[in-house]
Amino acid sequence: MGKTENEEKKKFLWRYRDSVRRLERISAEIEEIRAMQMGVSAGTGRVGRKGWKNDLSEYASKLDSLKRELNDEWKARINTYKEIRNIIGSIEDEREQDVLFYKYIKGLSFWKIGEKMECSETWARVIHGRALENLKI
Repeated sequence: MGKTENEEKKKFLWRYRDSVRRLERISAEIEEIRAMQMGVSAGTGRVGRKGWKNDLSEYASKLDSLKRELNDEWKARINTYKEIRNIIGSIEDEREQDVLFYKYIKGLSFWKIGEKMECSETWARVIHGRALENLKI
């Protein structure tokens, strides 16, 4: 099995963690917009050429857009999870399933995976390699 094939499998499996990061970023953006909105509504907005910015419609519009984006990303995350979980579940060896789950769904390091599975980091890496070989995408 070539390195390219394993890299493609890893890229496929990392999609879930990518979705988790996007959700965290969008949520942080929403928090930031809300904080700015609160500052403007309290009259602490910055002064520009036109004076205090009291119009909150710009913030409301951006907030609505981010909420829709967050909702769409949640749906995508659920679908990605199901797809990846089903593929991981198709591997016969449960230890291989565990390693892939902990690595690509939970985002754990090989050291932490070894700790959870009561084996060494090196052995977790070996199991990971076997799991990738047995993974059918």
